[in-house]
Amino acid sequence: MSKTAWSEKASELLRVGPDFRLEDVDPASTPGIDSGKRSGVALRLKNKKSLRTLQGKLFADSTVGGERSVLLVLQGMDSSGKGGVITHALAGMSASGVMVHGFKAPSAEEKKHGFLWRVRKRLPEPGMVSVFDRSHYEDVLAARVRNLAPPETIERRYNQINTFERYATESQTTIVKVMLHVSEKEQKRRLISRLHRRSKLWKYNPSDVDDRELWRQLHDAYQIAIARTSTDHAPWYVVPADHKWYARLAVQQIIIEKLEAMQLKWPSPDYDLTTERKRVASA
Repeated sequence: MSKTAWSEKASELLRVGPDFRLEDVDPASTPGIDSGKRSGVALRLKNKKSLRTLQGKLFADSTVGGERSVLLVLQGMDSSGKGGVITHALAGMSASGVMVHGFKAPSAEEKKHGFLWRVRKRLPEPGMVSVFDRSHYEDVLAARVRNLAPPETIERRYNQINTFERYATESQTTIVKVMLHVSEKEQKRRLISRLHRRSKLWKYNPSDVDDRELWRQLHDAYQIAIARTSTDHAPWYVVPADHKWYARLAVQQIIIEKLEAMQLKWPSPDYDLTTERKRVASA
């Protein structure tokens, strides 16, 4: 395991347990980290090299027949920091080995198929890291809150999701599902900040304020979804997100721990190394 300032593994500390209750998680807490922002940011930057090496081994392994890959599923309320996590937590990874997909309202073509049809096509190839910036979970979150599907349909979807994710893990994809848990107060502060910075105006949508009226319903929908779909093969991690530096550090650390658990090694060459060194030197 990487030498970090974590008091214990983030992948164990933040993993959802059998009696999990979202309301018991303090969005302003920093579990496992006693230091503040300055030290936390420094630690994240220090770990970039380890993350890049681990990703390199994952990709190299795929060139010799390895089938392992990683899928990071990011969910959270508006302004919970998903974009920042993608930018900062995965910084250091080679861009050629990372694919980011955002799932918005389904197109007319996508509506002709089951709700997992478009998601299944975006599962990572061997050696790759894929990120879902919002995901198939919108079909049990937004659908439940906004009455976009009958209750019985939504109930079926939980089982369909579990089956889909088991298939993915059996195909050697490690799934890391993260809910960025931001408080209602901090979300409001971030929305206000967006309206007072020209560089952030594009992030603001008037519907964000309307969605705040659904805060309790969304909170309950997350509780149900997490309880129904946090499994041994694809567990949920709930990351307190009021402190952006902590959320980014926590997601980075979980990914590092998952890659370390794969015990990846650089592939051995299928040629005589001494001979090839001589040939290159004399070329």
